[in-house]
Amino acid sequence: MKIVVIGGTGLIGSKVVGKLNDRGHEAVPAAPNTGVNTLTGEGLAAVLAGAEAVVDVTNSPSFEPSAVLDFFTTSTRNLLAAEQTAGVAHHLALSIVGIDDLPDNGYFRAKVAQEQLIKQGPVPYSIVRATQFFEFVKGIADTATEGDTVRVPPVLFQPMAAEDVAEAVCRAVVEGPLKGTIEVAGPELFRFDELIAKALRAWHDPRTVVPDPHARYFGSELAERSLVPDDGRARLAGTRFDDWLRRSS
Repeated sequence: MKIVVIGGTGLIGSKVVGKLNDRGHEAVPAAPNTGVNTLTGEGLAAVLAGAEAVVDVTNSPSFEPSAVLDFFTTSTRNLLAAEQTAGVAHHLALSIVGIDDLPDNGYFRAKVAQEQLIKQGPVPYSIVRATQFFEFVKGIADTATEGDTVRVPPVLFQPMAAEDVAEAVCRAVVEGPLKGTIEVAGPELFRFDELIAKALRAWHDPRTVVPDPHARYFGSELAERSLVPDDGRARLAGTRFDDWLRRSS
């Protein structure tokens, strides 16, 4: 099966391409550096010719709220229209657990808009919502740093490895369109502040982590379960944080 992976040269996309090719599919990476631009439509018709499925794991080059909204809505409209013309039978998009309840987060608002376009669009679809990635932990800590202090809300956190995210995406695209949404998450629940502190210790980072219920996460104040899936709904990944941490350290 020919599967075009939009964003196929990035963190998740490159792993998806490799895994699908290993399983005998023809996975084609599509990104601006391969001549495909979903914002302008450049290269879409050519790369989608003969494709049975499309995986969209793109990311916005800017996190500014209006820019990220424009990126996801424009690129998704262009992509769905090109897929309809090409006769693509399955559109799969990677999204994020918890985006509905955090309207102060501009990135999350843009992902909600993207999901709505997909659900209303002409192509049978699946949406895979994942929790945050282990690979994002350092960046989260950096964003939450004031001086030598990292302020993080002490809420539940259930991140997962990028490798497992890619595996979940591959499984879902091969299974065929759900016309619905699934959630995937890491195998362990943590307190957000405790996980950040554990990672910084492992990396010999001297910053102090302070639990702060009012600390904002990319603009949003979090409730206890804002970033974790509903009980019993998610497919759980296999990689434990300590194992990933040992490898990354």
